[in-house]
Amino acid sequence: MARLRDPVHGCDWDRAQTWSTIAPYTIEEAYEVADAIARDDPAELKEELGDLLLQVVFHSRIAEETGAFTLADVADAISAKMERRHPHIFGEADALDWERSKADERLAKGATGPLDGVALGLPALIRAEKLQKRAARVGFDWPDAAGPRAKIDEELAEVAEASGDAVAEEVGDLLFAVVNWARHLNVDAEAALRVANRKFERRFQAMEAEAGAAFAALPLDGKEALWNAVKRSGG
Repeated sequence: MARLRDPVHGCDWDRAQTWSTIAPYTIEEAYEVADAIARDDPAELKEELGDLLLQVVFHSRIAEETGAFTLADVADAISAKMERRHPHIFGEADALDWERSKADERLAKGATGPLDGVALGLPALIRAEKLQKRAARVGFDWPDAAGPRAKIDEELAEVAEASGDAVAEEVGDLLFAVVNWARHLNVDAEAALRVANRKFERRFQAMEAEAGAAFAALPLDGKEALWNAVKRSGG
């Protein structure tokens, strides 16, 4: 990476990059790692982990050029954090609650409330769940799943009554309520939606394969019949 970023002999594209410009690639590579795991493909996982590692090296090299930190500093910092959060493994102390340890670290970094530090760049479903969990730690939560389930009905009604720009806001509230209900059911909303996406993709492709070139011209009821047939076949 140092060679690629060399001001004289390096690659024009690599030299032009900043933390901000390569951040989207970092996120993309992380998702490709998750995809390889979901497909249980070790060979692909090895390749994708390499791509993700390159992103860490890339960010660290940019930092080193400005004197901010080095790749070795990154490795040292995460090693120190793991030791700090596992004193019962790496030291003499009793087991420390992981969440309490993270909360102490957030306070040390200047956090003023339980919601501070939930990354804005997270996928919206994951961030919603993290915000809800943080709020729950200080007692702002439904006692059981009945509360968020009733909230979904309330939000559905508000979506139906909304108009103009308010529709998007109310749909957002509805999605937030669904994540909350999923959390109370011990369901990872992000993972559940990924499964649903893959299922839809698999069934849709099976419909296309069944109908062939005539698929696009089929009326909606014909497509619906194909969909139901695929479902019945276990697709």
